[in-house]
Amino acid sequence: MSIGYTLLIAEKPDAMRKIAESLAEDGTLKKVPTGRGVDYYEFIRDDIKHVIVAAVGHLFNLSPVMRGEWTYPIFDAEWRPSFEVRKQSHFSEKYFEAIKNLAEDAMNFIICCDFDTEGSVIGSNILTLLCDAKDAKRMKFSTLTKDELISSYTNMSDHLDFGQIEAGLTRHWLDWLWGLNLTRALTLAMKSQADKGFKILSTGRVQGPTLALLLERELEIRKFTPKQYWQLELHCRVDGNEFTATHKKGRFWAKNEVDEILRDCEGKDAIVEDIKKRRYKQLPPYPFSTTNLQSDAYSQFKFSPSQTINIAESLYQMGAISYPRTASQKLPKSIGYEKILKALCSLEKYGDLCDELLKKRRLVPREGPKKDPAHPAIYPTSEVPDLRKITPQQKKIYDLISRRFFATFADPSIRESVRVILAIGKNKFIATGRRSISLGWVKFYSPYATFEEQALPETKVGQILENLKIEMLEKWTAPPNRYTQGSIIEEMEKRNLGTKATRAGILQTLYGRDYISGKSITVTKLGETVIDTLRDFCPKIISEELTRKFEEEMELIMNEEKRREEVIEESVDILVENLNEIKKNEDKMGKKLLKGLMDSRKEERRLGVCPKCKGELRVIRSRKSRKIFAGCSSYPKCDNSYPLPQNATITTLDKVCGECLTPIVHIRRRRKRPFTMCLDPNCPTKSNLSYQKARSVDNA
Repeated sequence: MSIGYTLLIAEKPDAMRKIAESLAEDGTLKKVPTGRGVDYYEFIRDDIKHVIVAAVGHLFNLSPVMRGEWTYPIFDAEWRPSFEVRKQSHFSEKYFEAIKNLAEDAMNFIICCDFDTEGSVIGSNILTLLCDAKDAKRMKFSTLTKDELISSYTNMSDHLDFGQIEAGLTRHWLDWLWGLNLTRALTLAMKSQADKGFKILSTGRVQGPTLALLLERELEIRKFTPKQYWQLELHCRVDGNEFTATHKKGRFWAKNEVDEILRDCEGKDAIVEDIKKRRYKQLPPYPFSTTNLQSDAYSQFKFSPSQTINIAESLYQMGAISYPRTASQKLPKSIGYEKILKALCSLEKYGDLCDELLKKRRLVPREGPKKDPAHPAIYPTSEVPDLRKITPQQKKIYDLISRRFFATFADPSIRESVRVILAIGKNKFIATGRRSISLGWVKFYSPYATFEEQALPETKVGQILENLKIEMLEKWTAPPNRYTQGSIIEEMEKRNLGTKATRAGILQTLYGRDYISGKSITVTKLGETVIDTLRDFCPKIISEELTRKFEEEMELIMNEEKRREEVIEESVDILVENLNEIKKNEDKMGKKLLKGLMDSRKEERRLGVCPKCKGELRVIRSRKSRKIFAGCSSYPKCDNSYPLPQNATITTLDKVCGECLTPIVHIRRRRKRPFTMCLDPNCPTKSNLSYQKARSVDNA
């Protein structure tokens, strides 16, 4: 390698390749293997030799200066290579060495990591800790398309984005300080009460308030008392067509009032008293921000927020979509609306939609209020992927993003509502119909947006309609809905908990710690105990206000209106106050946490009611064979048992099989399709199926 080249540092290998291919002058691009499975590229641009090398995300992590025995508080940390700090990052060592070796002969540096706080921290740490440099030029781009990368290189900044770096470093320090110290404090409190059988308990600056938010909804549902009410539905006929109308009052809380109305209306036909028609517009949706995309992808495909962002990231790395971590709902004209639509015309399923939009006199997207100083909203680029070469999951996310992009340029949909008021004596009944006059944007966003079409037969004021019957519907009020993975991400954004880049990971951590479970999120006994314990002894740890305060201060740091050291020092003072409370109440907290863990494990083993004796069926591990099976809690009085799949996660669905009356359970095994089944292997429902595939369902 000759001396005197410019070294570019990319965040990931795919981005490195795209940047190299875009910037290299014809015939100058050369792929160079290092011999350890890591490649880099050399190329010429403007008569200058360039070398580009990639990281694989963070190559450094914060780690305690004094390592060894678990203790707290710990406030001194240093940036160490990720492969030394985290076992799962062992693969990063070869990328670390490649950058280190190439940096030795570099004359200057260009950071071309993602332009956000994480990408800026990655680039800054590599520059200062591996390249022995304090500043470098900085490329900023929102897509990995050739045109934008060339423009980014041509117009790159002469200096790093220090405001963004400082904000990112502050976040890492705060998360490390709170996460490490609080996790150790809770875990050691539990350990002090148990010689064995304890587990790691974590909480953190954002994790705690998020779990508290989920528990708040859980308690609302538990405390909810259903209340009985009635509704009256009038069934009419006009010109041979039947339709229904609901009593104007809606809900009746007294049964005698319902009975009186039924007596008053018996045998009487209805008269059309009034007809009101209204046409209205429904505007197109805003372009996708990260949160909007995660919410819609969960709603449409049941993709978790983490799964969605990973798929979107892969599409970004191939140049097919813009940067997927953004709070923006804006699509600036500079992205080239017409160019993108013309490119997407090449895909058969989008051809007619793109042609229709391109015929518009002006292309103006409907934008939302949210902005992001670093990136626009998520959109498909003019570099159209080969749909034959991407995964089914990538196709779904790409289609969702593309159709959302189209919809923002489309016309509003025109709808008509009809409200018919029917009178039977002094009682009023209302029938409502809706229909589309013009689909507008819905045509472009289909099948992800549909309208309910409920047409009413034509009637006239004064017309008499045949009263077929009045039906009394007995109903009960319902508790609040549980949060889903899509709705909790939106709620976290609304409350300013976490960031667009961290919320999905926080949710995954809560699942991983067994604090929450299910797609319709339930807080486990362990998760509830952790929050109850923190609320009793150190409530500031789960304070949304405190979390929001630090988020606002990091914004000030990014705008260079506050210093990182000030915020960290303030954070340490608050943390010490809470750690002292934990230390003072360690025995009480430990007992409560240990009981919560034991109760949680007992709950995890519960499968349902034993059909033989009405005891409780549980997951039991044989002391002799070490295999698990379903056994009755009433043993030895009841010896009822059933075999279970081994090396599987087994959870109850709180349902029983209609044939054998045994509980139905959900089975999840690593790298295998999940399925549900009843416990009895001799159940008639399994007569034509293998045991493992019984009652199999997609994404159970």
